[in-house]
Amino acid sequence: MKIRPVILCGGAGTRLWEDKKHHQPKQFIDFGGWNLMKKTLERIKNPIFDYPIISTNNKYLSQVRKSLKNSKIKKFKIVLEPAKKNTAPAILSSALIKDIPLKQSLMYFAADHLIEKTSIFNRSIKNNVKNLDDKNIFIFGIKPTNPSSEYGYFLTKKIKNINKVSKFIEKPNILKAKQVIKKKGYWNSGMFFLRKDSIINNFKKYQPKTYKSCLLSVNKSKYKNNTYYLNKSAFIKSVEKSFDYAILEKSKNINAIKLDIPWSDLGSWKEICKMYGRNKKHYYKKKNVFHRPWGSYVNLFNGKEFLIKELYVKPKGILSLQKHHHRAEHWVVTQGKPKITLNKKYFTMKPDETIFIPLGAIHRIENPYKKPVKIIEAQVGSILKETDIVRYQDVYGRVK
Repeated sequence: MKIRPVILCGGAGTRLWEDKKHHQPKQFIDFGGWNLMKKTLERIKNPIFDYPIISTNNKYLSQVRKSLKNSKIKKFKIVLEPAKKNTAPAILSSALIKDIPLKQSLMYFAADHLIEKTSIFNRSIKNNVKNLDDKNIFIFGIKPTNPSSEYGYFLTKKIKNINKVSKFIEKPNILKAKQVIKKKGYWNSGMFFLRKDSIINNFKKYQPKTYKSCLLSVNKSKYKNNTYYLNKSAFIKSVEKSFDYAILEKSKNINAIKLDIPWSDLGSWKEICKMYGRNKKHYYKKKNVFHRPWGSYVNLFNGKEFLIKELYVKPKGILSLQKHHHRAEHWVVTQGKPKITLNKKYFTMKPDETIFIPLGAIHRIENPYKKPVKIIEAQVGSILKETDIVRYQDVYGRVK
């Protein structure tokens, strides 16, 4: 029996946008001829997988259908949530549809994750099918590349060649994250591998109210054009909880599949900047390089209400003291030690450090050292032109 991929595609991605009303859902953002949903659909085009099930809501239905068509996926099922209830009801209701046999193995993907080295990832799934039963759940851990407060972690104990999860740590601060990594903690990727009967048994035991409401919602659903329209009056009675809180942190039968592969949920502009930094050869065009007295910059990608640049600040180079009316900026230092002015604060940054420049904040980059500075910059706002610069001081005489 092939593994059935289930793609959770209901996230709003509001963390990336200052203006929450006009945000773009992360899974559909064009990052340069591709988006995360497209990457996820490409990932399941593997002989180990059966046709996909996509859990989403009415707001994203047309975009999901467009993505499936563009990826040439003709066989699929869509499960449409009538209300936002977090991931626990979404995971359960998508498993309860009649298309799925009771002992079917299910691989839950988030539509907004970037996974590289997919051959290693798929091999780890295939190798663990035999370990699934009617109670256990396998989660995927990613070996941390740095102490991050943006992800949850878990610790494990080895029992009979299986990594049993002994503890979950929810998004710790940087100091705690360093301690967790020393204990060989892994990032919790939010991807799950289990059987349908295990989902049913765990929800019956730990979330019986949600189980009853989701089962009724599926049984009363309307089916049209490959889409299950879940019954709203039943679905809204389910408890609004994440799968982590509802099931994972209660069950004693959670195992881990540990991976050392490039992975990100691109949940912050820091992660997006780092992704462009890793792949800048793909985005680099000579015509997009602009020289300035302090060095140069290259526009790597101009997206919808965001622009990604790489700044090169030569030794002793100083940008003007400036502000912007229409954009905020996120910087990730990739080389050198720039001296930063942010309003009335002055400090030095190091490689891999990040900073947020709010809209209207007065700021400056200086490079007082002999080695050049490189910064990946994400500009986010309604106007992303050089005309949106108000200069206060400039050593090159550009203040009018």
